[in-house]
Amino acid sequence: MTTGNTFDTIDSLSIGNRTYSFRSLPALAGRLGFDLSALPFSIRVLLENLLRNEDGRQVTENHIRSLAQWSAKNLPKEDIPYKPARVLMQDFTGVPSVVDLAAMRDAISGLGGRAGQINPQIPVELVIDHSVQVDRFGAESAFAVNAQKEFERNQERYSFLKWGQNSFENFNVVPPATGICHQVNLEYLGRVVMCDQTGDQSLVYPDTLVGLDSHTTMINAIGVLGWGVGGIEAEAVMLGQPYYMLAPPVLGFELTGQLQPGVTATDLVLTITQMLRQKGVVGQFIEFFGQGLSRLTVPDRATIANMTPEFGATTTFFPVDEQTLKYLAFTGRPREQVELTRQYLRAQHLFLEDQGSEPGFSDVLRLELDTVEPCLAGPRRPQDKIALSAMKQQFQKDFDEIFSKNTQGEKDPRWEAEGGAVTGEDPLQGRMVHRKPIDSQGIFVKRPFQSFFLDHGSVVIAAITSCTNTSNPAVLLGAGLMAKKAVEQGLQVRPWVKTSLAPGSRVVTDYLEAADLMPYLKALRFHLAAYGCTTCIGNSGPLQEDVAGVIRDQNLVAASVLSGNRNYEGRINPLTRANYLASPMLVVAYALAGTVNIDLQNDPIGHDGNNEPVYLRDIWPSDAEINAVMDHLAPEMFTGRYADVYTGDENWKQVKITDSEIYAWDPDSTYLRKPPFLDNMTSDPPDLTDIESARVLAVLGDTITTDHISPAGAIAEDCPAGKYLKENGVEKKDFNSYGSRRGNHEVMMRGTFANVRLQNRMVPDTEGGWTRHLPTGKTLSVYDAAMKYQQENTPLIILAGKEYGSGSSRDWAAKGTLLLGVRAVIAQSFERIHRSNLVAMGVLPLQFIEGQNAETLELTGEEVLCIRGLKDISVPNPGLTVEAKTNGGERAKTFEVRARLDSVMEIEYFRHGGILPYVLRQM
Repeated sequence: MTTGNTFDTIDSLSIGNRTYSFRSLPALAGRLGFDLSALPFSIRVLLENLLRNEDGRQVTENHIRSLAQWSAKNLPKEDIPYKPARVLMQDFTGVPSVVDLAAMRDAISGLGGRAGQINPQIPVELVIDHSVQVDRFGAESAFAVNAQKEFERNQERYSFLKWGQNSFENFNVVPPATGICHQVNLEYLGRVVMCDQTGDQSLVYPDTLVGLDSHTTMINAIGVLGWGVGGIEAEAVMLGQPYYMLAPPVLGFELTGQLQPGVTATDLVLTITQMLRQKGVVGQFIEFFGQGLSRLTVPDRATIANMTPEFGATTTFFPVDEQTLKYLAFTGRPREQVELTRQYLRAQHLFLEDQGSEPGFSDVLRLELDTVEPCLAGPRRPQDKIALSAMKQQFQKDFDEIFSKNTQGEKDPRWEAEGGAVTGEDPLQGRMVHRKPIDSQGIFVKRPFQSFFLDHGSVVIAAITSCTNTSNPAVLLGAGLMAKKAVEQGLQVRPWVKTSLAPGSRVVTDYLEAADLMPYLKALRFHLAAYGCTTCIGNSGPLQEDVAGVIRDQNLVAASVLSGNRNYEGRINPLTRANYLASPMLVVAYALAGTVNIDLQNDPIGHDGNNEPVYLRDIWPSDAEINAVMDHLAPEMFTGRYADVYTGDENWKQVKITDSEIYAWDPDSTYLRKPPFLDNMTSDPPDLTDIESARVLAVLGDTITTDHISPAGAIAEDCPAGKYLKENGVEKKDFNSYGSRRGNHEVMMRGTFANVRLQNRMVPDTEGGWTRHLPTGKTLSVYDAAMKYQQENTPLIILAGKEYGSGSSRDWAAKGTLLLGVRAVIAQSFERIHRSNLVAMGVLPLQFIEGQNAETLELTGEEVLCIRGLKDISVPNPGLTVEAKTNGGERAKTFEVRARLDSVMEIEYFRHGGILPYVLRQM
């Protein structure tokens, strides 16, 4: 229970024989004389948070007054000390956070404190969902084999997480093979309304959270305000610190009309993603309203909210309405919880009664749902929408403009054929034994009883995966119905396609089996591969060996199609250079076609047993057919599956743990190492000093993602991380992935800037983690160059373009940057989470002034840089001066930059060298 009540807003409501107290927003509006209905719902949630947490120290009367005055034209300038109700983690990002907490127990003991002081102060739930890979596919044994391999690879990490669950208070772990954190959060963990019990008093308030995954925003579909943050920020929140933020602009997104038949929620979200990325909404809240909202189910809303990071916003909020309550009941939430949610949110004016109401938004964007058409997104970014009708032409255009410079030969002349056919033959049919290769691009692959051609655009991965769509029964049942019709027409998935089905929860296979659709998915080789984030995070596993060999030998532009949210370069699989996001139904379609170089609206997708053409329209299920099988879903499926959500299978039960407050670090471990971030920490922070005689480690372009900076997927054998593992006795088959080794800073710092598609302008005409060491000019790996600079006591700088740090909320992208010795990143603009992560690690984000960049300033990366003015920083976003000298030092230029320390607290974090040292010093 909190103590501050300056505005006398304590109120109560009774349900049955139980009374709940709460901090009343209507009472606050009456006391301060503002119009509550003019505030966006998301701002009302933040205001309640301040009101309830007022303590006169971290949250003051002035904080509340300031936010209550929020308006589109007058955003409060003071930091908001936001205190989320809980934290959500997944294992890739969660393991390093638990590692940090364990290291903090060591550090605080060394500073005279007690290890037991380091405990989460609010509920923390970690869902293990990112470590499983698709090693086996297209077989009944796929799920069991992949699960077994997951445990073999990750025993040490899982033992560590079990230790954390046993050692830390308020920390629960959802075991592997349960589901994806966001879907588990949506279907079970999300409370919508929280209730704290102290004695006979019950305090009720909105459920809010931050998460260690950028797609935490999916939970906003049920009116739970939340977004992704860096692991360091989440650790501070867990330890009782507020999450400091500036009051955001809120863009209202109005929906009218309804989706046309055959148009899916995936098509809608890809359309919205393109609209909002073009609008430019980095750092903003998005809030949906309008008459069309009532026609979107909660799973439809979840599909949209999930992809918030792809359009760059902080969060995408759907206020609670009748659809929300219906979903809560449908997913098995107790009746009492649903009724409390209804009455409390109505009393707080947090329940959306009128779908057409429009609060005072900062700006408004509108979309008529009737105008949305079937589409995909790719080949390298989620915001690059492609109409299904234009897919063939777009792939050919992208081949010419993006890919052709790195391929051999010319395009296959079959591309120019009318309707995708040559002399009456179907070049995509797969029965190619009677044909000879047309040119160097039509590569003949031989297998027992199978022969086929691969070409540019061949789909080699088709994955129904990721929380984006597997939380939506309509598109999954649609995929099942489509599989049924395809099998009945005699169609088969092309033999070169690696297929997989990796749902976000076990409920998915329950309803697919209840609808008798799993046999048809299996007939198309979409066997259950895992319950987890697989292909979307880069855990697609190896391609079929002969297919992979041909792609490498002929440098083909192979494609993947997945129902996920990320398709950045080098993420899905090193051998798929063209990657497309699509609905689960279109994933099935492209698996059948075997290529993205096809017009699915006009070309046949295949041929039946009589060699008659079959078109996509022949197997596409109607909305009525999908609605008919939706009846197979029942609340009992959710209550049954989540009744023992923390128990786990036999593999999990057999994981051994040690019982201790302080973790016993194994010096020989290649998975878990005590991190160096708190080594030699003093009780007081050192004074800030200017950065002198720095060198440039890399000159990078626009849209450098956190995947470029810190890859999550496979570890190459000949890269610094691979060499380190081999030197420590790890065989190539046991490398696992970067994501699974985030508890070992030695691996992760060697993997920083090691993405195989990274392009550093200091080493033109190369791809991967390479740079030049200066002044020697020698080309080295980024890691080796950074270590050489450290030996020379030379600080480092990164130069970059727009949207630096797009993508996942990957704290290792900032941690690895720090460990390489980078003191500052100078970019044209930053994505929200990564900028914040850099500050959290004590790395200075600097922004070129408008109209300038490395190119206009003629910076080549060969300069020696000095950054002046750091010791005088006292207000947010100060201007600093950069002096750039040429190699010989005979010529210098200066230019101004803006320090992206956006708040007073960020200045304080930077002064302390990051959040963790700051928190420890406070404790």
